[in-house]
Amino acid sequence: MADRRPAQESYWMVSAEHTGYPPLGADLEVDTVVIGGGIAGLCTAWELERAGQRVALLEADRIGSGVTGYTSAKLTALHTLVYARLRKRQGAEAARLYAESQQDGVEHVGRICAELGADAELERVPAYTYLESEERVGELRAEAEAAREAGLAASFVTTTELPFPVAGAVRVEDQMQFHPRKFLLAMARDLVDRGGLIFERTRATELHDGARCRVGTEHGATVVARDAVVATHGPVFDHALLFTRLTPRRELVVAAPVPAGSAPIGMYITPERRTRSVRTAPLDDEHRLLIVTGESFEPGTGDAEQRFATLADWTRRHYPGAAITHRWAAQDHDSADGLPYVGHFHPGTQHLYVATGFGGWGLSGGVMSGRLLAAHIAGGPRPGWTELYDPRRLPHLRDAATLLQRQASVGRHFVGDRRHTSSVDSAEDIPPGSGAVVRLGGRRCAVYRDPSGAATAVSARCTHLGCLVQFNGAERAWECPCHGSRFAVDGSVLEGPAVRPLEPRELGEPGEPGELGE
Repeated sequence: MADRRPAQESYWMVSAEHTGYPPLGADLEVDTVVIGGGIAGLCTAWELERAGQRVALLEADRIGSGVTGYTSAKLTALHTLVYARLRKRQGAEAARLYAESQQDGVEHVGRICAELGADAELERVPAYTYLESEERVGELRAEAEAAREAGLAASFVTTTELPFPVAGAVRVEDQMQFHPRKFLLAMARDLVDRGGLIFERTRATELHDGARCRVGTEHGATVVARDAVVATHGPVFDHALLFTRLTPRRELVVAAPVPAGSAPIGMYITPERRTRSVRTAPLDDEHRLLIVTGESFEPGTGDAEQRFATLADWTRRHYPGAAITHRWAAQDHDSADGLPYVGHFHPGTQHLYVATGFGGWGLSGGVMSGRLLAAHIAGGPRPGWTELYDPRRLPHLRDAATLLQRQASVGRHFVGDRRHTSSVDSAEDIPPGSGAVVRLGGRRCAVYRDPSGAATAVSARCTHLGCLVQFNGAERAWECPCHGSRFAVDGSVLEGPAVRPLEPRELGEPGEPGELGE
């Protein structure tokens, strides 16, 4: 059965109240400035305020409206197949510290909800990593053993609630699922009640590191602070070139009400089929909301609309009668060694910090980051996993191939995309409701035609490092295939590392000398 025009928005965004914190209107001086209002940024600001710091948080849009508002909202220390790999490559102690830090993040959410009286729809459930391929059962047994050795309540099982057979699964007890925005909004209210400052619609555009950090914003106001934290998911100010060690990845999400009696209660994920993640959320007395995530791809590549169709078909095939009511997408960044970067941004700084590279597990990782960064900045005892996540760690020799492959891919896009001839010869050839990169007046322009046929043209060069953007028709956005920056059809920034919009272009505007390669 075909779905009736599902809402092109995250369920978490439409089922929680809107925020209305003011933009920054004047220069300000505080102890710490936090850039980014997702779970990592808000948790960091909240922990610091509790430690006696005066904190200002800057968010380019609305708090919780970035990756945190578009996640599948699984709060777990079971991160697909991480523990066997960690134990093999970095030793059993690294795996233990990873498990301890991530499970601490899970439990800390429960403590915060209880303390604040937050109705975040928190449910304690088991988490599973499953595989359908019999040939890979050995991986699951090794993962269960490594996760159990690392301290998690892990076991290997062969039966699940899923409506199809699996070859096996790793099951970990005492995990959680929740409503991420309701959780963040409760933290934000408490932060402000305690004297913290939140500024929305305040994009940070400059960051100067030193004995005092200075953050400039798009409307001219400046924040000066002893310490600064960049918690923008993809680091928009990259003093350590971390973007060269991060690979952006986009995943799609569909949601559909299903009868409560047939809804799985546990949380499930498999790396097979370009990822499939399944969980449900409370909806009403008779239904739960089935949330299915998958179809991983790099921004600016592939047909997102077709991938949405594939994910919806998989959902309906396994849950007959499920009618998709919402669909959305989220973006993650994978580090070369599979571990986040949380701590001092680069070897030369004492006052600039970063939290990034969560690889799809930014909820437990974001909470962990808040506690770790607060210990760095406020001077409390640092947890045992501090060095595990240190951004200044050197890449392991085993990760060299991954880094080289990533940079080769960037190089192919940077050079190869300029050599490809557009399949569209002029703006008039672009169908309404679509977009394409077209050469206009000797320059490549990103042109979008709205459903009425009116066209908007912007530069096709990403303002981060100049790669050519590509159009994502399913989300009506321009995406950079090199480092994952995303822009609205009018050129405004949706997601970093870019901080400046795509420059506007006039249709029919003549080219300028030296810009034929644009």
